[in-house]
Formats: sequence, structure tokens, C-alpha cells
Amino acid sequence: MFPTMIGTVVIAGIVGYVSERTGFTHNGILQSIIICIGGAFLAYFVRLMFGIGFGSPGLNALASSIGALIIVPTHWRK
Repeated sequence: MFPTMIGTVVIAGIVGYVSERTGFTHNGILQSIIICIGGAFLAYFVRLMFGIGFGSPGLNALASSIGALIIVPTHWRK
């Protein structure tokens, strides 16, 4: 359980960093990483409590990180 959580945080951090470097988001590196980690933790605990997910913890972390970046409305900021 603990290595899965650590892997989730690492994957989410990488997704946040890469999304900022490639221009997918314009939040700032730290902000994108925090958004991704929050989304990945949410998906991790939903998987833990209800068993809802894609099967693989890595795929769950990847999909939830990208989803969190898409959902958070940062394009209205100046």
C-alpha cells in the first residue's frame, strides 16, 4: 500500500512537470505539480475505498493527474 502511494506521487509529479514544460498548462511548475498530486491522491483514495479505477495504480495516477490539470480552471487567470 505504501509503495503504491509513493509511486502515485512520483508519477503525478512527473506529469505536472512535463505538462508545464511542454506548454500544456501555464500555471507554473510547482502549481501544476500540486494540482496533479491532489488529483492523484483523490483517485488513489477512491480506488482504495470503492475499488473504482482502471486496474493499474500507475494508469490511475496518470489519468487522474491529467484529468486534474484539465478540470482546474486556470485559463481565466490573467
